[in-house]
Amino acid sequence: MATSTTNALAGEEPPGPSTKTGNGRTGQRRSALLHRLDLKGAPYAFVAPFFVVFAAFSFYPLVYTAWISLHRVELATLDVMEWVAWDNYVDLVNDSRFWNALQNTFTIGVISTVPQLLMALGLAHLLNYRMRASLFFRVASLVPYATSVGAAALVFTMLFERDFGMINWMLGVVGIDPLDWEADKWPAQAAISTIVIWRWTGYNALLYLAAMQAIPAERYEAASLDGASRWKQFTHVTVPGIRSTIVFTIVLSTIGATQLFGEPLIFGQGPNGVTGGADNQYQTLGLLLYEEGWKNYQMGRAATVAWAMFLLLILVFAVQRLIRRLRPRTP
Repeated sequence: MATSTTNALAGEEPPGPSTKTGNGRTGQRRSALLHRLDLKGAPYAFVAPFFVVFAAFSFYPLVYTAWISLHRVELATLDVMEWVAWDNYVDLVNDSRFWNALQNTFTIGVISTVPQLLMALGLAHLLNYRMRASLFFRVASLVPYATSVGAAALVFTMLFERDFGMINWMLGVVGIDPLDWEADKWPAQAAISTIVIWRWTGYNALLYLAAMQAIPAERYEAASLDGASRWKQFTHVTVPGIRSTIVFTIVLSTIGATQLFGEPLIFGQGPNGVTGGADNQYQTLGLLLYEEGWKNYQMGRAATVAWAMFLLLILVFAVQRLIRRLRPRTP
């Protein structure tokens, strides 16, 4: 009795067949539990360094930009900061240029995003059919995306040139008076939207095409047996099957529209590019940020515009999630 008690206190297994069997089962369960913990914990061990790097290179600029936005800071003397609290935000709200840039960003975003995604959806639907040289057309649809913003904007700027542009020449052929694409508000925004549509339609089309090819063929066969036409198959099978990809492209397009900068800057062809035209008729939030920081040398106000853009994106996504929750779910 004393020996068994001593062995138990020392951590040794007491003799006996029944006890050995119990400890053996306990050891197996313990090993299985540790194995499961290792399998579940392994992804976190691999993912954790990524989030550390993400926090270092993403959260720090956000926090630092927010700190600068609460100060009066000039570009030439970034180390000299004057605390102004929320004055930069109050001045931004009372600045008519901010509301004009916000309106222009919204209108250019809508004009460029809606036709772009609709055209990409139709192009992907056509590329999804079996046809000759399909690989060529898929690669060709990526050429505009591979083209740099500067090259695309310069070419389209020459096309929309008032006196010698090809677009005005084509309008004159059909009896329409030439337009001053850069000076007028809506023609300028339409021209900038055309550049965005040309660059991003093929990219989004390939995203839709990849999602379409993941839809099981049995769904189309069942719809065909039920007498569904090609259009009904597209609206009732294809579109619901790629809904998540459509939401993803909408999110990407919204972010891109909010950060629109290169196209309107080059389209202005000089000093008017920074201000978005002589009357700020196509100045976006990205151009306003650049004007405040690198033309007016007010980095505090530029940081305020940057944070306004960030908060605007959060607001848009919050509204989108709220609409999805309030929308009744179809059985």
